[in-house]
Amino acid sequence: MDTTLRITSARAGSDFVARIEKVSGQKLLACYQCGKCSAGCPMAAYMDVLPNQIIRLAQLGMQEQLLAARSIWMCVSCLTCNSRCPKDIKIAEVIESLRMTALRDGQRNDHLNIMELSPEARAVLPPIATISAMRKLTS
Repeated sequence: MDTTLRITSARAGSDFVARIEKVSGQKLLACYQCGKCSAGCPMAAYMDVLPNQIIRLAQLGMQEQLLAARSIWMCVSCLTCNSRCPKDIKIAEVIESLRMTALRDGQRNDHLNIMELSPEARAVLPPIATISAMRKLTS
C-alpha cells in the first residue's frame, strides 16, 4: 500500500510539472540550481521561498507548498531572474504560471479571465495577479 501511495504521489507531481511547463513554456528540469536568479532578485529579502527554490519545488511537483507560498505574489515581474539565468529559463513566467494555477482553482485552461471572478474575489487579489492575467492574454 505504501508503494501505491508513492506512485500516486509521483504521478500527481509529474502532472503538476507538465501543467506548469505547458502554461509557462519553460523546461523546469533545465535548471541546475546555480542561484543567480535569487542572488539578483530585488524582492528576495521579502520572499519565503527564493526564485531558485520555487523552481526546485516545481521540479519536484510540490504543488501545495508552491501555491501556498507568499513568494509567488511577492515577485514584481522585473525579469531580472530571466536575464541572469545561464540556462535561459524564464523564471518570471514560471512564477506567473503558478499564480495563474492558484487563481484558476483547479480549472485546466491556460489562462484566467479576471472578469469571471466575483467582484469580492477581484477586490482582494494582489495587483500582480490582475497584471499577470492580462499579460498572459496579450503575449
